[in-house]
This record gives sequence, C-alpha cells and structure tokens, in this order.
Amino acid sequence: MKKKNIINLIKYYSEDNDAGFKNEAYEIAKDFDASGDSQLAEYIMALMSDANTFVPQMSENDLAFFERIESGGDSLWLPECITQDLLGIVHAVGHNLGVNKFLFQGAPGTGKTEGVKQLARVLNRDIYMVDFAAVIDSKLGQTQKNISEMFREINHFVHPENVLVLFDEIDAIALDRTHENDLREMGRATSTMLKGLDYMNENVVLVATTNLFSYFDKAILRRFDSVIDFNRYTKEDLMVVAEELLNKFLIKFRLANRDIRIFRKIISLLGTIPYPGELKNLIKTAVAFSDPEDGTDYLRRLYYMVTQVKPEDLNLLKAQDFTIREIGILTKKPKSSVARELKESDDE
Repeated sequence: MKKKNIINLIKYYSEDNDAGFKNEAYEIAKDFDASGDSQLAEYIMALMSDANTFVPQMSENDLAFFERIESGGDSLWLPECITQDLLGIVHAVGHNLGVNKFLFQGAPGTGKTEGVKQLARVLNRDIYMVDFAAVIDSKLGQTQKNISEMFREINHFVHPENVLVLFDEIDAIALDRTHENDLREMGRATSTMLKGLDYMNENVVLVATTNLFSYFDKAILRRFDSVIDFNRYTKEDLMVVAEELLNKFLIKFRLANRDIRIFRKIISLLGTIPYPGELKNLIKTAVAFSDPEDGTDYLRRLYYMVTQVKPEDLNLLKAQDFTIREIGILTKKPKSSVARELKESDDE
C-alpha cells in the first residue's frame, strides 16, 4: 500500500464519496494480493462486498430513476468499423483499469441503442436505462438533487460488475448550457452531472447516446473515455442492412418469394438510402401488408412506398432499369404482354 492510497481514502471519506472510497479499497486489495498477502486482500474485499460498509447497496426494486431493459432480440447488422469499435470497448472494459464511460453519437435510426444491447450481450451485463423524464424537474434545484440520487443508485448496485447503465438520449441534460434559458439552473445541474461522472463506480459500464452531438456540453464530453460515431454507413452497408431486414421479415411472415435483384433496384430508387431504423419500418410494412397468397406483392407495395406511384407505367419502369421479367412481376402482367406494349410504345 502506498501513501497516495491512504491520502485518497481519507479524501474520499471526508467528501462522503462512497464510490471513490470503495474503488480505492479495491485497489489496495489488489496491491496486497499482488505482493503475496492474499488473505488480507480477501479480507478487504469481503469487508467492501459483504459488509456494505457505508450504505445499503441498490437492488432492482430500490431504483427510482432506472428501469431494466432486455438485451435480447435479433442483432442489427453494423458496419465493420463500428463493430471494431464495439470490440475495442469490450477489450477496454476487460482490462479493469477504469475505462468505463462511452458515448454513442449518430442520427436517429443508426443503431445506437441496438449497439448498446449487443455490447451488453457480449459483456454479459444487465442494462439499466435511466428515465430522464423522472430526473428532469421543473422545480428549481430539484433536477440537481435527482441527478445526485441517480448517481447514488449507480454507485450502489449490488453487483456493479454485472451492470451496464444506459443514458439513452442524454441530450436532456448534456446539451451546451449556452443553449438553455436558465443558465444558472443548468449550470448547477451540469456541475452535479460532472461530479457524478468523475466519482462513478469504475466497475459499472456507462453508455450514453445522443442525436445532437454538435450541441453537446464540452465539459461533459471530456468525461467520456471514447466517442463512437454511428453515422459511418456507406451506401453498400445500407443495402446489406436492407437485404438482412428483408430476409428476416420474409421468414417471419412466411413468404418465400425472395427476389433480391428487384428489391435492390427498388431500394436504389430512394437515392439516399435511409438509416437502419427507417429502413426497418419501410421493409417491415411492405412485407406485413402484402397479400399472403401473392408472394411478390411485397415488391409492389415497396415500390409504391418508395416512389409514391403505383408500378403501372411500363416506360417509367423500363427507364428505371427494370427488365421485362421484372416489369411483369411489378405490374402483374405476362412477359409477352410487357414486351409487346413496350415495342408498340417505341414504334409510336
């Protein structure tokens, strides 16, 4: 044990900083274990873990500002660059060196929340999402009190090593204070937030998400160990996502007529392919509303949803690079009829 450990213990005790005190005690236990005094290390760990030295630790039923959400469900396909960043987080957390706070930023529908769920599954942690509607209060000073209580709950989970805390859409608290009307109130709330982040239990993993990164308060931004950008989808990435979603919904709704060539051409008509969240709603609706007796009806519905016109104009479909066979499917006409009508149109 070093002098700084003693100083830190006294400092954290005087500040009533339970999380800091516990973390320092754990570090001391690790030092004793490394030096060969495993019995003393185990005794310290037992005191901190079992005796609940300061205040009772939080169980799920005690939480006022969090709700537990399931991390299960189907995984969302993510680009390789984002997948590698998530893998980096797994490695960072695994080192147990206090790298535990991460910010996922990106436009709505880019998969930030799904990324959190995938991360929780890999880390084998339960997700507790903060209810910011309960934290933000119109009464002067109450918001900062709620923030303090929120971090108290974070710091007293029974098994912090099994917890991932999600600040979904943290914008409600973390936007630049110059964009708020009551600067003094927001200043106090932000200061409380900063203190909470500084003294947060290092055994808890915290992930925050935001759609408004450019307006983020820089002081809070500096408290995060890493920022992951979820806007990095290429056009081909989004096409792969679209195909994955199509396969999923065709199986779910028991439709077997999978025509990827027509599907890709229809999606390409969007010009700018939307992010996965919007793609999911678009494709799911087209498949779910289709006639179960007509295996290609979803393609016609998808075409209409994308272009806002029914697939009836043969010349337009030809100009959109659909083949005679594909035009026949979209218009429900025989190929021979399509070929003849197109020829007649060309001859005019």
